[in-house]
Amino acid sequence: MTSRRFFLLSGTAVLATAAFRGFMPKSIAAETFEVTKTDAEWKALLTDEQYRILRHEDTERPFTSALNTEKRKGIFHCAGCDLPVYSSEAKYDSGTGWPSFWEALPDAVGTREDNSLFMTRTECHCRRCGGHLGHIFDDGPQPTGMRHCINGMAMTFTPASAA
Repeated sequence: MTSRRFFLLSGTAVLATAAFRGFMPKSIAAETFEVTKTDAEWKALLTDEQYRILRHEDTERPFTSALNTEKRKGIFHCAGCDLPVYSSEAKYDSGTGWPSFWEALPDAVGTREDNSLFMTRTECHCRRCGGHLGHIFDDGPQPTGMRHCINGMAMTFTPASAA
């Protein structure tokens, strides 16, 4: 005879498993990219935080990146492979605590559906190395209406050269 305790514990285990799966991001391993490295090579190239963000789709704490307040003209590059991904011309202050842009540079980012955290979002990553950059939302300014909410640690910044 099945006890109430067994039933409740079994149900809790099923719900916990489903919840845990909802927190897991989709693997980038299924896609093929121009720049590929072993896990050991990525760890040697990147800081610990960059590695967690770019390779394991982690998120930095809001308001912790120096790039959030970067105001100079220039180009933001993927910290993993140095591909130019965003221009300062498209950067704006969204008030979210992460660098935000209304568009990426042409052919710079790839996207995929992200169903982690019990919601559907659009994840964006470097199209050349697959490094996780952040997410794209439809609450941004014109002309696109999009907000690319990007981890500052996933990028480097190169100021425009003085003319």
